[in-house]
Amino acid sequence: MACCGQQRQQMRTQAVPVRQASPLAEPAAVSQAPIQGQGVAFQYIGKTAMTAVAPLSGRQYRFGSPGAIVLVDPRDRASLAAIPNLRQI
Repeated sequence: MACCGQQRQQMRTQAVPVRQASPLAEPAAVSQAPIQGQGVAFQYIGKTAMTAVAPLSGRQYRFGSPGAIVLVDPRDRASLAAIPNLRQI
């Protein structure tokens, strides 16, 4: 008879690895991924970094530093325009 420790080990070896989501520190790649149609450029004019999550598309837009420019999905234009320290360019 096997002890429960051996059964756990057997379950671990049979388990399928789960891909973890990328850390929040890397959403710049996500926010600059190709956008269907034409994108809208926004510039961050704040003093630190900022991440904005758009309610329509659910995309995360990472502005890594003051002056950062990110291409935004046109559907998210109105919601991002309402955020202080972001301006459409």
